[in-house]
Amino acid sequence: MAEIKLHGFWYSPFTLRVVWTLNLKGIPYENIEEDRFNKSPQLLEYNPVHKKTPVLVHDGKPICESMIIAEYIDEIWPHNSLLPTDPYDRAQARFWVKYIDDMISAMSAHLRSRSGEEREKAKENIWERLKVIEDQCLDDQKKFYGGNTIDMVDIALGSFVKFIEIQEDMFQVKILQSERFPRLHLWFNNFKDVPAVKENIPAQEKLVAFYKPLIEKILASA
Repeated sequence: MAEIKLHGFWYSPFTLRVVWTLNLKGIPYENIEEDRFNKSPQLLEYNPVHKKTPVLVHDGKPICESMIIAEYIDEIWPHNSLLPTDPYDRAQARFWVKYIDDMISAMSAHLRSRSGEEREKAKENIWERLKVIEDQCLDDQKKFYGGNTIDMVDIALGSFVKFIEIQEDMFQVKILQSERFPRLHLWFNNFKDVPAVKENIPAQEKLVAFYKPLIEKILASA
């Protein structure tokens, strides 16, 4: 097997997407932990446009952006496929991945809110978007988005919901309410129980301890 390296941040939901994908496929790789404030020359060389993680390096060739990396992995190692074979179903999966990624702005607004009123408005915006996921994306008859096994949509959504959990603890607010989002709540419990995910999620306390001072610093300087 060609050499595989992953440049990322242990706390990043985007890096986690790639970690989960590699582990779901059973692909060995070298993890290279980057420093947010002192990125390695290799990372800057591999991603000169955005200078961000994650970056997967496969046989010396870099691939950037988490979901593009996930699709690349799925194409190179097609076992335990993460995208449907049917073109329509594949297009639908990509639609939901894009929808989930577009929700990042709502999470950022909640994270950066400076008052209770701002945070409440941001929370309602997140609820509105999560309601679409609840009603249109998830199915009571399916354990995961596509059926009984995790696929690309689950990976994208899992990292997003995990970041919601972190904010819930940081701001002492409940966003992912089980009575409001029963399907999403059940889906996330199923998702977290999958060994490749469960064994590769940093401890919640560790994540909150990392993010809290970082966000406080950002808010203080805004």
